[in-house]
Order: sequence, then C-alpha cells, then structure tokens
Amino acid sequence: MTREELVSRLGDPGLVVLDVRSEGEYTGTVGYPCDARQGHLPGARHLDLGELLGCASVEEVRGRVGLPEGAEIVAYCHSGSRSATAVSVLRAAGYEARNYGGSWHEWSADPALPVES
Repeated sequence: MTREELVSRLGDPGLVVLDVRSEGEYTGTVGYPCDARQGHLPGARHLDLGELLGCASVEEVRGRVGLPEGAEIVAYCHSGSRSATAVSVLRAAGYEARNYGGSWHEWSADPALPVES
C-alpha cells in the first residue's frame, strides 16, 4: 500500500491499520532519531510483531489479532521490514493483509500527515 492510498483510506471502516512496532514506538515514548516525529498513524491498532511471532497456530494468530474473517489489514512498522513479516503471518492465517512499505519513517517525515501518540 502506498502512502497516498493509505491517506485516502484513513478512517475507512473496512480497513484495519496495524502497527507492529514496540509499545514505546507506538506511544511515541521511544523512536529513531531519523524520524521527524514520534507516535502512530491515526486509528492504528497496536500488536507487537513479537507477540504475533509467538503464536503457535493459525487459531492463536487469529485470536491474538482479534479481527473477523474478511478484514482487510495494512501493517506498518518503522521501515517496512517487520510489517512485511507480519503480513506473511497474517496471510498464512487467512487475512487479506498488505504492507505499507514506507511505514513510519515515510509517514513521520511529512508534517501535513496526522499523528497520534
């Protein structure tokens, strides 16, 4: 998913934005110095990639994510790597999942884009 598509779909009830960074990155209490701002995308849900990778079965993944069948998910992290892994796990569990490759690094660099913390 591109930044432009994500901007146009923020608030879309058919799209779940999933932040797979650490809790500190999500809340904005920690972050990378290369990012202009800290926090998370508006309305994003948080699920640390480590929690997702700790699941032993598809059922456990589905329980951890807690979304209904057919939910469309876009995952992001800091630079797209952790979220790419999350997308693979989510797809294996039957979700329609895509990666926002630009992730937080791209989003935080644009002061016109909204941020929550």
